[in-house]
Amino acid sequence: MTRFTSSDDRVSGRRLLLAVVTALVTALSTLGVVVAGSSPAAAATNQFRGMNWAVLGDNFSTGPLVIQGLSQSDSNATVRAKANALYDDMATMGVNTVRLPINTHTVGTTWWNAYRGAIDAATARGFKVILAYWEDGAASGGKITNIAAWNTMWSKVTSTYGANTNVYFEPMNEPHGYSSADWRNVAANWMSYHYSAVPARTLIGGTGYSQDLRDVCNDSRFSGTLLSFHHYAFFYSAMTYDAFRSHIQTRLGNCASRAVVTEFGAPMSTGLNYANASSTDNFVRHIRAVTQVMRDNQMGGTYWPAVGGKPTGTSGFDSYSMFAMSGSGTGLNLAVRNTSGRDRVRYGWGL
Repeated sequence: MTRFTSSDDRVSGRRLLLAVVTALVTALSTLGVVVAGSSPAAAATNQFRGMNWAVLGDNFSTGPLVIQGLSQSDSNATVRAKANALYDDMATMGVNTVRLPINTHTVGTTWWNAYRGAIDAATARGFKVILAYWEDGAASGGKITNIAAWNTMWSKVTSTYGANTNVYFEPMNEPHGYSSADWRNVAANWMSYHYSAVPARTLIGGTGYSQDLRDVCNDSRFSGTLLSFHHYAFFYSAMTYDAFRSHIQTRLGNCASRAVVTEFGAPMSTGLNYANASSTDNFVRHIRAVTQVMRDNQMGGTYWPAVGGKPTGTSGFDSYSMFAMSGSGTGLNLAVRNTSGRDRVRYGWGL
């Protein structure tokens, strides 16, 4: 188990108090005693109708995260203006949530002062924001490379946004380098350390590439949190529509009511018809299955990606991206690449 310490006795005392209170709440919950405010609304998560806004080239980076459409020379005001232009277009699809990446090379820097404009523009219009940590490039192997820097980063983020009820915290995206037990210990220690991040606004990723929620779901240390779940067709062999539905539902365990599908996606630039229930295309069957499970369980989701991501071939864009971006400066615009894909995602959100 990773251990965290602080030189400030008062802070340590608060963390100890929080740990005692959390343990008491968990104990009372196991006895059937409901403690007000101890857990999020567990009836559904379909209040999250969202998109991932990503770096063009993906978010695994050993440098600052400059998501597509922004420039590292942008001021906070320029970032806000660009973000609002994109959020306006996303909102026409029903989007009310954006998932944004952070890392230790972004938070606390000069770029962070500007990048925060994308967060603040979203919350100012009533959007929810999920801030998710991406580790330092593929070479990190799905583990946190510098625990101290990671904690420093999250302390800055949670002290700034801990009181903002529209901001949610995801300690790590796809923690695939850890065993189930190790990841759950890392996540539990994060919660004890970062007491400004209330459990009801924290999303704990499933094991592997956030692919399986069962162990996290059954760990009482996370009984008051939301859960982050990823599912892509390329993770697995081809399946029938029914097999995909069963596969997804199984990996949600008993926690669909607390789960948000923070990543799912498929090609949107190749003309696939996501409205075709008889399609034999694996991507179509997958997206139809994911969105059906979402709708059946009243689950929310953040599609991957709105813009950004890994360019496909020589196209210059990620074929999974929901939108094509045009314009320049603060006059940015988004156009839907595939209307049937858009409509199927909306269906999954319950719209």
